[in-house]
Amino acid sequence: MLSKEELEHYSRQIRLDGFGESAQEKLKSAKVLVIGAGALGCPVLQYLTAAGIGKIGIVDGDKIERNNLHRQILYTENDLGKRKAEIAKTKLAALNSNIQITIFSTYLNSENAFEIANEYDIIIDGTDNFPTRYLVNDLCVLTDKVNIHGSIQQFSGQVSVFNAVLKDGGRSPNYRDLFPIPPNPNDVVSCAEGGVIGALPGIIGSTMAMECLKIITEIGEPLIGKLFQYNSLTHQSQLLNFTFDDENPLRGNPPKQTTLIDYQQFCGIKTNKEMKEVTVAELKSMKDNKEDFQLIDVREIHEFKEKNLDGELIPLGEIPQRFAEISKDKKVVIHCKMGGRSANAINYLQQTHGYDNLYNLRGGIIAWLMEIER
Repeated sequence: MLSKEELEHYSRQIRLDGFGESAQEKLKSAKVLVIGAGALGCPVLQYLTAAGIGKIGIVDGDKIERNNLHRQILYTENDLGKRKAEIAKTKLAALNSNIQITIFSTYLNSENAFEIANEYDIIIDGTDNFPTRYLVNDLCVLTDKVNIHGSIQQFSGQVSVFNAVLKDGGRSPNYRDLFPIPPNPNDVVSCAEGGVIGALPGIIGSTMAMECLKIITEIGEPLIGKLFQYNSLTHQSQLLNFTFDDENPLRGNPPKQTTLIDYQQFCGIKTNKEMKEVTVAELKSMKDNKEDFQLIDVREIHEFKEKNLDGELIPLGEIPQRFAEISKDKKVVIHCKMGGRSANAINYLQQTHGYDNLYNLRGGIIAWLMEIER
C-alpha cells in the first residue's frame, strides 16, 4: 500500500491513464541493480529514484574525477576524489527518502556477481567496456533476470532490453544473440580516447530508465528484440530487429556455457595467457626501493595530466612509432586505466618486436587508487 506522502509524491504519474496506484505499487515492490554510476548511471539512477523504485542497488568502484563532471551531473566539484557509489546514495536519498539504496563500491566480476545480484530482478548495464557487458548478460541469463543495456560513444548511443519474460514464459533474445562475437579490442575507441558529448548520456540514460519503468509496470512496448540507435547530431534514430542466435552458448539442450567465465580473455584483452604482471603493491615496493625499471603509461595525454604514476607517456596509438623508446635491457612495467590497453601494447610489442621484459600492471591506475591511495 502507498502512504499518503507517497500518493502525493507520485501523484503526477499515478493519474496517467493506464497507470494508477497499481502501477506505482509495482514500482515500490521492484528491485533494480544499476551497474555503473557514471554517465549513463547518473540519469538512470535519478529517474528511477524519483519514480519510486522500492529497492535500488548501485555497483561502482570508481572515484569522481574532474573529467566526469561534464556528463555525470549527479556530482559536483565538491565531490572530486570521493567514491561515486557513496555520493550517489547520499544525493539520491535526498531526492526520495521513500526508497532503499544499497551500494557496492567495487567492480563487478565473475567472483562477486552472483552474490551482488542475488536479490534484484532487473539489472541495468550502464558500463563502458565489453567484458562487463558480456558478464552482465551472462549473469542475467543464468539467473533469469532482465538486462537493460545502454551504451554511448562520441555523439551516438543505443538501448535494448535483453532476456525479458515473453508471453509464453520463455526469455527474449539476449546480448549474445545481437553481438555473438566481441569486437577486436584494438578497434574499440573508448570514451577516454574518442570523447563523448555531455548531453548524450542524459538522452540514452533516460531512455534506459523508461524501459525499466515499462518492464516493471507492464505498459507500452519495451525494446525487446529491438535495438534503438540514436544520433544526437542529426536527431535521427532507428530500430533494428534481432532474434535468437542458434549458436548462442547460453542456449541449447544442454547449453555449452553454464557459468561465468574470464571475460577479459573472452574479449581478447588478455590474448597472451603467459603475459607477466605486477600488482600495484609490487609496483609501490619497486618505487620505494628505487629499483631500476621503466614505467610506461599508454593512456591519452589528458588522462595523464589528470593523474599519473610518474611514468613515461606513450599513448597506445603511438606505440608502433615509438617502440624504440621502450627498453629491452631492464624490467618495463606498462599500465593504463584498468589494464586493457596496456595488455594490448604488451601483446603488440612481444609479437612484433620480440620484447620479453614487459610486465602489465594488474588493474591499472584504478587499482593503484583503490589499493594504494585510498
